[in-house]
Amino acid sequence: MQESKIKLESNGGERLDSFLRRELPLAAKIEGDFSNSKIRRLIMAGTIQVNGRVVNRPAFELRGKSSIEVRFDPERFFYEKQPDDVAFEMSDSSILYEDENLIFVDKPYNYPVEQTITGNRANLHDAVVDYLWKRNPSLRNPPYVGIMHRLDRTTSGVILFTKTRAVNGAVSELFQSHDLTKQYLAIVEDKKNVEKSFTVEMYMGRITGKSRQGKWGEVPDCRGGQYSKTDFRVLKKITVEGRPCLLIECSLHTGRTHQIRVHLASRGLPILGDTLYGGTPAKRLYLHSEKLTFSLNNKQYYVESSIKI
Repeated sequence: MQESKIKLESNGGERLDSFLRRELPLAAKIEGDFSNSKIRRLIMAGTIQVNGRVVNRPAFELRGKSSIEVRFDPERFFYEKQPDDVAFEMSDSSILYEDENLIFVDKPYNYPVEQTITGNRANLHDAVVDYLWKRNPSLRNPPYVGIMHRLDRTTSGVILFTKTRAVNGAVSELFQSHDLTKQYLAIVEDKKNVEKSFTVEMYMGRITGKSRQGKWGEVPDCRGGQYSKTDFRVLKKITVEGRPCLLIECSLHTGRTHQIRVHLASRGLPILGDTLYGGTPAKRLYLHSEKLTFSLNNKQYYVESSIKI
């Protein structure tokens, strides 16, 4: 997910929801469904500021010249799926490692990391907050849990949350500078003449057009594409759901939306279950966050998922 801040100016004389329905598609430069219901949910989610104050009432009347700031995440706005989420309850066994600053959790597949704009969907962030609060019920307020990175709802495996705001800056810098190791496992259908190891590099961005909602792909640098690079290594041949497949290790150098999915599909190796990028339908999308390694405050973290893909 890639959230951005969009700034707009209004001369007043209309409702906030009407203004955003007209102006947000132009400012976002994205084709898609900017329906009344989606705009209302966006406002009610508290993502809109008018003259520096959060406004969550769609019927709010804009008066005079106003500055509007929108926190806009296209993934959450356009492409929320019908919940086929798994039932999940956070427990001690879900924690891979924890200290006073960080908590690493094994995320199940088909489970969102954070709340969606509907505001009523079970998610991993809330589950971690509830778990830590139940563990320390003397707290008057919910414990702090910071989201530093995200996994797609369909992806399982290692994910990191912070427990104190004091480390947010340093952890954020790790992800921004890619000064850490992120390894994933992916399962693709076996094909002839697949190289044992290969690297994919490209500039990536959203593929526009109503028929391509939710899809990312190769976009030239001059059109806003962002550089991406992944190293791949075939580990072994396996059989999954009765199909001959390959288990592939994926080492990320960058962290673009759908990066591994797009890179493998570009080599004719879409992930099993990834129908968006040409994969064969399956019980799940077989992509898994296997390892996360980095150094923080002179301490080395090496965390590996306990889930077997």
